[in-house]
Amino acid sequence: MKKPFDLNTMLHRIEKAVAQYPKAAMFQLYEEGFTTVFEQLISCIVSIRTLDETTIPVSYRLFQKGRTPEEIARLSLNELADLLYDTTFPHQKAGTILSIAHKAIEEYNGELPADFDVLTAIKGVGPKCANLALGVATQQAAISVDIHVHRVVNRWGFVQTSQPEQTMLALEEKVDKKKWIDINRLLMPFGKHICTGRAPHCSICPVLEYCRQVGITTHR
Repeated sequence: MKKPFDLNTMLHRIEKAVAQYPKAAMFQLYEEGFTTVFEQLISCIVSIRTLDETTIPVSYRLFQKGRTPEEIARLSLNELADLLYDTTFPHQKAGTILSIAHKAIEEYNGELPADFDVLTAIKGVGPKCANLALGVATQQAAISVDIHVHRVVNRWGFVQTSQPEQTMLALEEKVDKKKWIDINRLLMPFGKHICTGRAPHCSICPVLEYCRQVGITTHR
């Protein structure tokens, strides 16, 4: 018999469990001084369908060339794509990053505003990256749902959704705003290292007594 959900207790336990693992990329980059909305947003673009183990060094390489919209805008599309060569879709991401830089320069005097609607109006910027950049850079209440978060909360039975965008909306309805940023900060490493896609480590899961184990057929 599973216990009723107690998200505060669950997140507290998960925080202890994931302390031994690397932080999610955006949170690590923030702690290392990459704190602006612009830096966080373009690193999130780098991260799309790319492992953190690649996102972080590629972000470092990119930031060595420029950390402001003005510096990035001086690079050509091919130069940017070359910097992004380890990631998926480097030319597409290069185009998005240039669009972000030019938008900041041409419309906002070089300072990208902390505004969800402004960010998602840029082609190539989706709700996940907009919310993650805002949540990490400005501590705004924002839920960012990647594949790990989507899988974990559906596996728990906490939500029943088929797409990350639906999961984001469902979580916004169910989770206290004070915990929104913790959803990605904690559930991303939890989903990557413990509640894995295949054969999750249920034997060491700190919240097994709450998890409905939806869809699990094999576990460790």
